[in-house]
Amino acid sequence: MTTTIGCLCGAVKLELSGAAMAHLYCHCDDCQRVHGAAYLPAVMYRASQVRLVAGEPVLWKLKTTARATCRECGTRLYAEPPGLGVRSVTATLLPEGMFQPTFHMQCQHALLPVRDGLPHYKGYPKMFGGSDDVMPW
Repeated sequence: MTTTIGCLCGAVKLELSGAAMAHLYCHCDDCQRVHGAAYLPAVMYRASQVRLVAGEPVLWKLKTTARATCRECGTRLYAEPPGLGVRSVTATLLPEGMFQPTFHMQCQHALLPVRDGLPHYKGYPKMFGGSDDVMPW
């Protein structure tokens, strides 16, 4: 299965292949600052599953996470958290109904608790090298 997504102006297109590793909400302070939001809906793919098929995004870092952004419209496309071998694709770019979140991560940085019945990991869950420690909300 492949899905093609793109920036808001259409200058950059990405092809996502196969199943995602995880659908989640990220509350890290880096995502908060970059996106101007309390948390980011994201879908994690192995880096090899996300292929650029059109355009040329700008790659940049605010802190330690490399990010791809459309140079024309500024759409945030994906991030590459260091050492994980993944690309965290901005879930708002996916076709409607495709995003199915199963947890929150980096909740140690959460601005406020989100009470939605999903697990809220303090840092990274074990699947991404973390401890599976959860917040006491």
